[in-house]
Amino acid sequence: MSEQTRIPGRAVSSAKAFVAAHGRPTRAVVERIGRAGARVVLVGNDGAMGDIVVPDVATGEAVVEAAGAHAAEWDRDTVAAAKIGPRHRRRMAAPKV
Repeated sequence: MSEQTRIPGRAVSSAKAFVAAHGRPTRAVVERIGRAGARVVLVGNDGAMGDIVVPDVATGEAVVEAAGAHAAEWDRDTVAAAKIGPRHRRRMAAPKV
């Protein structure tokens, strides 16, 4: 994290709330999503998934650290830890109008 990286308090509080609700260890994958910034995907100990959009990858990494989550990649263990239920699958597949 550079000296100029500002960590949005709302992102940190959301990530901390997710960790508290879904248990440790919570895995966090930070992905660049183009001009929109970066996406922090959280996978809780119970398999729940959540995400937070931040301005850039450095900010995402800072949020992960501040929330006490475990920085991860989309490896076999992280994918296996995620439990995607029918409701989440329908939401992901829903057409955007």
